[in-house]
This record gives sequence, structure tokens and C-alpha cells, in this order.
Amino acid sequence: MAGTGNGTGTGTGTGTASGSGPLAGVRVVELAGIGPGPFAAMLLADLGADVVRVDRPGGGGLAVDPAYDITNRGKRSVLVDLKSADGPARVLDLVERADVLVEGFRPGVAERLGVGPAECHARNPRLVYGRMTGWGQEGPLAHTAGHDIAYIAVTGALGMIGNPGEPPAVPANLVGDYAGGSLYLVIGVLAALQHARATGTGQVVDAAIVDGTAHLTAMIHGMMAAGGWQDRRGANLLDGGCPFYGTYETSDGGYMAVGALEQQFYDTFTELLGIGDRAPARKDIARWGELREAVAARFRTRTREEWTAVFEGTDACVAPVLSLREAPGHPHLAARGTFTDFGGIVQPAPAPRFSATPVAVTTGPALPGAHTESVAADWDVPALLPKEA
Repeated sequence: MAGTGNGTGTGTGTGTASGSGPLAGVRVVELAGIGPGPFAAMLLADLGADVVRVDRPGGGGLAVDPAYDITNRGKRSVLVDLKSADGPARVLDLVERADVLVEGFRPGVAERLGVGPAECHARNPRLVYGRMTGWGQEGPLAHTAGHDIAYIAVTGALGMIGNPGEPPAVPANLVGDYAGGSLYLVIGVLAALQHARATGTGQVVDAAIVDGTAHLTAMIHGMMAAGGWQDRRGANLLDGGCPFYGTYETSDGGYMAVGALEQQFYDTFTELLGIGDRAPARKDIARWGELREAVAARFRTRTREEWTAVFEGTDACVAPVLSLREAPGHPHLAARGTFTDFGGIVQPAPAPRFSATPVAVTTGPALPGAHTESVAADWDVPALLPKEA
């Protein structure tokens, strides 16, 4: 019988997420992968969805201790060998009871494994089938391997980042994998879920990192078309080319970030920096080099801590550049609880925030196969349990 995919599971078994967020009652099957797929599923779990991760026996992917893989927090895990004779059937049993499936295989792999969109929709017509790839499901490079850096390279995003005359700066894997990939997959899944609930019909969401990353550059393309952006690094208002939007070294080797774009903020900035009476006109681009040198010279006269005290709480739009370990201790972030310590691991708290359906980290990273019994009971899929000898 075809599943309804109505996400009515109670999720009361051991290891289940609290389900108190806005996605409480939504059931998600995640086929284990690396990078943007797991992060997208973590975000759904953060928002209250009951996410069951289907891990492969023996593991796979990057060599990260599962106990520290924060992207698997709030989920449950079962072990299924999709290459075994009964593996696809076990996944389809879960799909029949799910609202969403997330997979990050190369195009065609899920189909070859017997858990592609056709097989899943035959069991559950309401299913939202989320596909996370770098190049997308079609196109000349669709079946080619790649990573974040290649995807953001061809979209023009990587070429914008860095100093002129130097190689482009690599922004970790935040711009492609997570901003252009995971977040767009989640947006697509939620939109398709709304459609499925309104019409009773599921669909496939093709989230390609190249598409999402290109979409992120929309404002820049508009500025370029209007003549307000030069197509080269370090020559524009928001890419470090502007002396009042960039970073400056302090006397102790730290850095301060300056974003004093508007006139009133710039006036406060130059006054507190101590160059208000001799700063070159900010609109005179020909003197930006002179202004940059004046700003840099002043910042080198004090430590990062001293400059932080000068600018803290003002409208100068200046902040210290903190490391990952320092960030949780920032007074504002600490007051908001932007980071949390769960299970001895300091990690970002769920975002965004909701007034009626608050969210929180409720369980640590799901260890592979640790929740087979609870998922089998809660989702009514007894075939997940090991066969008795």
C-alpha cells in the first residue's frame, strides 16, 4: 500500500529528537553522505524534524570521529547496506512513512541502488525527494567529481574574494557547500513540502551548489550591470577595495573589521579612530590609498583588545576579528546563547529563532546504527531489526 507521508509519527523512542520546533512531526530519511547533505539534514533536525540517517555498514566519507560530527546532532541512525539484496526494500519501507528524503549521490547512483525518485514515489507519492549535488542533475559536468572550491570557482564567486594581484582567497567551504548548497536544499525542501501538503503530490528538488552559489551573487550582478562594480578583486565597495570596509592589523598581531559604509557611521569611525580632522574625503576614490594608509597606521598603535574597547557599543561598525575558539566568548554572542555546550562539545546553537516553537540542541551526534530499535518501533518498520539466528 502506498504510504501517506503525512509525518504523524510520535517519535517517542530512545534517542528521538524532542520535536518541539516548527518542523515537529515531519519525518526525514537521510541517505548518508558528506558535506552539504548532512548539514541540510542537521538543519531540518534542529528545526524539530525526526531525521533518520541511513548509514552504510563500515562507514564512509571523511575520517571524522562520529562522536564529534556535529552535523549529525539531533538525528537517529540505522545501518542499511543498500547494495545488499534487501537493502533498498528497507529504505523504501522508511520512505513510505516519510515526508522528505535527502540524498547526495552523483546523478544516477540512487536509481542504480533502487531508491531513486521513481521507486520512492511509487511507494509514497507525497514524498519530497531532495537531491544535493555540486553540478546538478544534468549538464556536461553532472557526472564529474568536484568539491566546493571548483563549484564556487566557475560561478565567479571565488574570483571576487581576495586581494588584487594575489590568488583568490579560499573561504573554507562555507560559500559553496553550505550557503549555496545546504541552505538552498532546505529552502527547496520546505517549499516542496508546502506544495505536497496543499496538493498531495511530492516532487524532486534538484539543489546544485553551482546554482545556489550563482544565485547568491544576484546583487553583485545588478551592481555590475549598473556600472557600480568592477569585475576584478579588491576594487569595489564590499570586496576589500574600499578603505572603510575591510580589515586592519593591530599592534599585537590581531585584526579589526571595519564596515563604516554610511556617512554617519564613517564619521563616528574616524572620530573614534583619531583621524577625523585629517582623513581624506571618503568619496575621493583617487585618495583611497592615502586613506587606507592613515587608517592602517592608527590601528597599528594599539592592541586588538584596546581598539575593541574604543569601538564597543558605538555606531562605528567596527568589530574584532575573532577565531573560532574565541567567538563563543564574545559578550553579545554569549548573552544571546549563539553557541552552546552540549555533551562537552561547544557548537553553534540552532538558528533562526522562533517565538512559538523554540528550538534547541537535544541530542548529540548520532552514532552509526545506534537507533535501529527506536526507529523500527516509532516508524513501524520491524524489518530494520536484525534477523534472529
